[in-house]
Amino acid sequence: MKLAYWMYAGPAHIGTLRVASSFKNVHAIMHAPLGDDYFNVMRSMLERERDFTPVTTSIVDRHVLARGSQEKVVENITRKDKEDQPDLILLTPTCTSSILQEDLQNFVNRAALEAKSDVLLADVNHYRVNELQAADRTLEQIVRFYIEKAKKQNILSTTKTAKPSANILGMFTLGFHNQHDCRELKNLLNDLGIEVNAVIPEGGSVLDLKNLTRAWFNIVPYREVGLMSAVYLEKEYQMPYVDITPMGIVQTEAFIRQISKVLNSLDKENNYQFDSYIDQQTRFVSQAAWFARSIDCQNLTGKKAVVFGDATHSVAMTKILVREMGIRVACAGTYCQHDADWFREQVWGFCDEVLITDDHTQVGDMIARVEPSAIFGTQMERHVGKRLDIPCGVISAPVHIQNFPLGYRPFLGYEGTNQIADLVYNSFTLGMEDHLLEIFGGHDSKEVITKSLSTDSELNWTSDAIAELNKIPGFVRGKIKRNTEKYARQNNINNISVEVMYAAKESAGA
Repeated sequence: MKLAYWMYAGPAHIGTLRVASSFKNVHAIMHAPLGDDYFNVMRSMLERERDFTPVTTSIVDRHVLARGSQEKVVENITRKDKEDQPDLILLTPTCTSSILQEDLQNFVNRAALEAKSDVLLADVNHYRVNELQAADRTLEQIVRFYIEKAKKQNILSTTKTAKPSANILGMFTLGFHNQHDCRELKNLLNDLGIEVNAVIPEGGSVLDLKNLTRAWFNIVPYREVGLMSAVYLEKEYQMPYVDITPMGIVQTEAFIRQISKVLNSLDKENNYQFDSYIDQQTRFVSQAAWFARSIDCQNLTGKKAVVFGDATHSVAMTKILVREMGIRVACAGTYCQHDADWFREQVWGFCDEVLITDDHTQVGDMIARVEPSAIFGTQMERHVGKRLDIPCGVISAPVHIQNFPLGYRPFLGYEGTNQIADLVYNSFTLGMEDHLLEIFGGHDSKEVITKSLSTDSELNWTSDAIAELNKIPGFVRGKIKRNTEKYARQNNINNISVEVMYAAKESAGA
């Protein structure tokens, strides 16, 4: 197991807890030592929840290790069953419980004899999967459990709704703008005359999962969570699914056309055509289509950007930048190593190089090497950008509290295209901004000379060299500073003067 002070995707139990706490009236019991119970605080802070996070930690300590933890775990399950009366109690193992090699399924079987709630063990291998994989697996496990339970009780509803309807799978807590995206998807489906049968897990009830099969088809907005459930429903109940992410003008159109194709295959009597809707939305609702042809967006043509995040958002943003805004993507990357093949296939031809890693130092080194005009990534890339004086727009989890806005900011659908266009445009340092900073001396002239990924501190800049550096426009100042320091190290120069700057410039052939 790799230890790090920054992880793009957390341990498996976090994914399981995210799914459990997204459902209504579901309680999770986490079998773990103190220190693994940070999820409650994290969720309450980031989501700004009014209610307590429904997670209880069954602490593993020296007393438990001495006499065994079965009694304590069973006691915690039965106590929560009586106190909260949840529909489902989900026992979540962790790396610690795996190390102890405890038979947690036996714990669940014992507790189920006394509890009125359903009791389920999250069947996740904590050494083989990360947070997102565990979330996908847990959601599929819960869906399968309740559908099979309803099938045994002969209450599974397989009669389709009178009007076309869809389930939205994969909206859950701590997702990047998930609640906003869900609202936008509902609006889009409503415009198309399609009912929303269910949204899971966010805000859904496990008791209503028996009605999932009433929908005509499923929608999976994000590859990371919901895809396993969609595949299960397709295999067992012949429910088609749409897994195109409607992010950007082109992808949103492809998403709607795929829905049209699915509906026409299911309903031979009617002809579902949405051409007029796509035209109307593209020309009048999505300002991004107009903006892409404006002089402001043309100023971005050919500028270099780096994209990094989860697979869904990185692919979508890479395509938007290249296809819709004329921006060159020097490198597109993701930390979803389990989806590497799909990612490479999707970004092929849209970027100069591909980086697939969960090591943040590799991402930082790549950004320092490429020296893009802007970065589109996670909270980690935003910090890297600050150190390198490169602006960054956050497009993917993991994120900071500032990326959980109180206002309405979807990234999907036609309203999402406007939000993305604003994010992209405002992430670049533009000519007039540089000009004004130069006129007024700049607000960051003292900070910029210290920003670097390097921890070396043996180089000293003379006052004349600092003054000369501050005369350089901000959008290339960081690059010139790094090139000068590189030249100084190669030539064993400790004090950087104006003469050294010019020598470095000549050496670089500039």
